[in-house]
Amino acid sequence: MPVHRGAYRLARATEAPRDVALARIVATHHQLQGEHAFSHTSAALLHGLTTWRTAAKVEIYQATSRSGHGASHLLRHVPMPPLADRETVVGLPATTLARTAWDCMCAMPAGEALVVADAALRAGVTAAELGAFARRGGRGHSRAARILDVADDGAESAPESMCRYRLLVAGYPQPTTQIPVVTRFGTYFGDLGWPEWKVLIEYDGRVKYEENATETFIAEKRRHDALVEKGWRALRVTKEDLASRRGFETRVAELVPEAAAALRPRRELRW
Repeated sequence: MPVHRGAYRLARATEAPRDVALARIVATHHQLQGEHAFSHTSAALLHGLTTWRTAAKVEIYQATSRSGHGASHLLRHVPMPPLADRETVVGLPATTLARTAWDCMCAMPAGEALVVADAALRAGVTAAELGAFARRGGRGHSRAARILDVADDGAESAPESMCRYRLLVAGYPQPTTQIPVVTRFGTYFGDLGWPEWKVLIEYDGRVKYEENATETFIAEKRRHDALVEKGWRALRVTKEDLASRRGFETRVAELVPEAAAALRPRRELRW
């Protein structure tokens, strides 16, 4: 059995979306005969960038849109990018980290684009590198430039980026990320918020509770109490909150009424 087919079947058996997607990329590479480079969401996966969701299709650049491989899971882009925008990633031809991030920012919905932009900055891509792509022009470049203006390497997860996007679209000022708060238990760093109002918004994922759930819960409770003792207001956000835009915005408005009264929704960030 060829290695790539075995990897694909193993990934499907484990049902890990990223593993399945990676195996599909490897299988596609072995099936394609012409010159190609994995791009957009597929290249993001190869580079290890955080994305909001795992794409079902494999994305590639080719010289032309014609190919003998007509699989429905393949999304082609043309033409091939310049050599300077290509490299080998984990043994596969792909766009560079900066080009990958920019392509995603041009093509994705705004919130998902911000997730990738934050991840790229966190991975070492500079705003200047991404800004250079904006000056080239092209489809989607102006809206990608708007995303770049609010991107932040301090976001440590996709949900944190999405929280910030929701706040920006609602009209809140740009939140600060990784806010240090000195407490009697030491210095804690809030995910995002506004130091001027002493407000923190923190994403509460389930992964950290999978082991030693009781101890983790107690530690989080102590942390919350220590922040409140210092005069901070804190809102814990879950995936259910992010699934309901109106519900999330209502909770934030109740926490920060002084800002909610003067909101100016940013429609330019929506698409």
